[in-house]
Amino acid sequence: MQRKQGRGYSGHLPRLKPVEQDPLAEYGLPSKGEKRLLSPKVQESYYTQITARYLAFCTAAGDRDNLQKQFARLSLTGGDSKSSRPSQLQPLPSPLLSPSPQTEQPAAHPDSEQHQHLSQILSALRKLREALVASNRRDHFAVQVYLFSARLGILASAYETYYPALLQLLRWRNRHGDVAAAAAAANDNDDGALTSLERQEVVGYLVLDAACRRGDLAGAYRLRHEQGLRDGRVDGALRALAADNWVAWRRVRRQVDGYRARLMDFAEARVVVLHTLKAFARAYHSVPLGVLEEQTGCAWADLKERFGVGWELDAGNVVIRKVKGR
Repeated sequence: MQRKQGRGYSGHLPRLKPVEQDPLAEYGLPSKGEKRLLSPKVQESYYTQITARYLAFCTAAGDRDNLQKQFARLSLTGGDSKSSRPSQLQPLPSPLLSPSPQTEQPAAHPDSEQHQHLSQILSALRKLREALVASNRRDHFAVQVYLFSARLGILASAYETYYPALLQLLRWRNRHGDVAAAAAAANDNDDGALTSLERQEVVGYLVLDAACRRGDLAGAYRLRHEQGLRDGRVDGALRALAADNWVAWRRVRRQVDGYRARLMDFAEARVVVLHTLKAFARAYHSVPLGVLEEQTGCAWADLKERFGVGWELDAGNVVIRKVKGR
């Protein structure tokens, strides 16, 4: 007996729409096993997509004020604390030297979308940096990727983005620190040496990061000496921090570019608190505890622990200095 063939479904099958995947999310992290990004051509294509997304992000922000707000929104500290090479990057938009304070407002959809775009850009740059390290790529392209990561990370106050990039560039700076090393690198077809301006830029960022974000003033001076940095404005920022000189600090901050100003923001709160404490010490014998905490933005325990305040607390009043009897 002949077996009857089953009859298939004759209706119209629904057409599946292709999944729209973000080009920046197409690749994973090389440290997690992603191999496609090890190809130089794929790296360059991926970098083109990153820069295109960044330009779109800047265009959507509109003006410089809105762009600064987008960077501030991503800032990790909000809760706490030029050569003529081929494919040279255009300078990143410089933020305002005095960013406006953030205000608690309901997040609008466009702002949320912009925040997501910036987070995706920073994540994509991490993937690309890992790919450059894994493939041991040291050419002009790699230099520009690291510089782009450093500058964008600084504007976003994202130290996990800018700090690894700066360290990698510093290693190249030390490798090509003299003429003989640079000549040897050229003979080896290694054209990833930094220009003198780029070396000064990288070292200056690292010095300010050590002094302002990490609070390691001695380490900042040591790095400045070891790398031979000659930057009057960076020196001025270090001197102002060492002397707790609020006036000099504000003067230097108005003079530096947007990147250095952004790094100085890490120490801004500390400098402001010290300046406020000095003002109280000069003008008052005692002050209500609530007023002191309100003006400094710190609790009494934090003032004693972090800033070494030695004043006495007496029944809700902070005794700054006692009046000697006649």
